[in-house]
Amino acid sequence: MQKITIFTDGAAKGNPGPGGWGAIVADNETVTELGGREDHTTNNRMELTGALEALTRAKHKDADVVLYTDSRYVINGITKWVKGWERNGWMTQQKKDVLNKDLWEKLVEAVDSRTGRISWKYVGGHVGIAGNERVDEIASNFAEKIPVTLYSGSTDAYTVSVHDMSLDESKQKAKSSSSARSKAKAYSYVSKVDGVVLVHKTWAECEARVKGKAARFKKATSPEEETEIIKDFS
Repeated sequence: MQKITIFTDGAAKGNPGPGGWGAIVADNETVTELGGREDHTTNNRMELTGALEALTRAKHKDADVVLYTDSRYVINGITKWVKGWERNGWMTQQKKDVLNKDLWEKLVEAVDSRTGRISWKYVGGHVGIAGNERVDEIASNFAEKIPVTLYSGSTDAYTVSVHDMSLDESKQKAKSSSSARSKAKAYSYVSKVDGVVLVHKTWAECEARVKGKAARFKKATSPEEETEIIKDFS
């Protein structure tokens, strides 16, 4: 019996800003990589689009599917929240319109069109899991308009180990370190837009400059780090 493994991811540079999505759809015989972009979008919309496109284009509607994503928004939405949204006329408990309703409706339709079981699995991003690393690369490249060759062919010839869920310990440690760093008090924020590097004392100033643009930005936790970031961005 056919079994399908899917990895999906989404990215938005600026959030909102230029975005991309990526997906891997692997059945018993074939693997298909998918990807696309939008000029102005959000990370959540790209995450939803990746899952939607993968499920829509996956063959063998009666096959069981395991879909891996690093978006808890997608997983919680489709497994917990969406039925309540539908009952409430696509309103949240706070009586506000559900964001991304158009994509949620299409995703529900895609799920309902399959007769096989769909298992939604959370996978940590940027910890070395091969399938997740690849869809992250596809999504980011599309967002940044970097050429990417999408694979479509036999499972045997595919070089990404989609069934290997082992972690890269060095990447896991780096992610933990990054998480701890994100909680550290900021000294300043550095941004680069259209080749111009500026330093901001508050995140609000930095966000106002980079939002909706193809930009680079980073928090500095010390004067020394600020200098290093400026040097790197320059």
